[in-house]
This record gives sequence, structure tokens and C-alpha cells, in this order.
Amino acid sequence: MLSKANRVALPSDFRLAVRRGRRFTAPHCVVHIVNNERSQGVRFGFIVSKAVGNAVVRNRVRRRLRAAAAQLLPDVHANADIVVRALAGSAQAEWTTLQAEISEGIDRIVVKV
Repeated sequence: MLSKANRVALPSDFRLAVRRGRRFTAPHCVVHIVNNERSQGVRFGFIVSKAVGNAVVRNRVRRRLRAAAAQLLPDVHANADIVVRALAGSAQAEWTTLQAEISEGIDRIVVKV
């Protein structure tokens, strides 16, 4: 579970990450990362649209993404907002696949930022 300090909550922060952040596209998700000097540490946010499935499926995908982010949290050493947008095939993807895609996106982008 992500603590409140590690969650992106404001719509303006989501918008900033998606519009101005760096992007990594994987087969099941898109990872957006933007530096945020206002936050202390890393914050995660998740976008799961109706293209993924009905409410039950979307919530399951969101829980899986949150669990993957919670495991990756100690490894990220940056003041950044990370927004993960689930794509339509993410409901059928295995948990390890989702975690690997998020981890790869963070590794590629955070090193460059």
C-alpha cells in the first residue's frame, strides 16, 4: 500500500506529468515521469480508463499497479511524480510483466532526468 505522501492526488499534478513529463511506452502501460521539487520523494499516480474493462477489472488492474509501485518505491531516489497509464491489454497481463514494464520505464527515464 502506498502512503498518502507517495500518491499523486491533484488533477493538476496528473496533467503536469502527462503533458510535460518524459514518457516510456510499454505494451501494457505508459509511464510518465516529471521532476517535482514540491514533493519530498517519489509519488505515484494511476490512470485506468474504461478501455481496460468494466469497474471490477479496472480496480483489479489499479490494485496490481499499486502493488508493483509499492515494491519499486525504495529503489527510486528522485523527487518525481510518476503517472502510470494502463493500456487496454493490461487486464490480461501478468503481474510480473506489469512490474517489469514499470521498472524498466523508471530506470530508463530517471537516469536521463
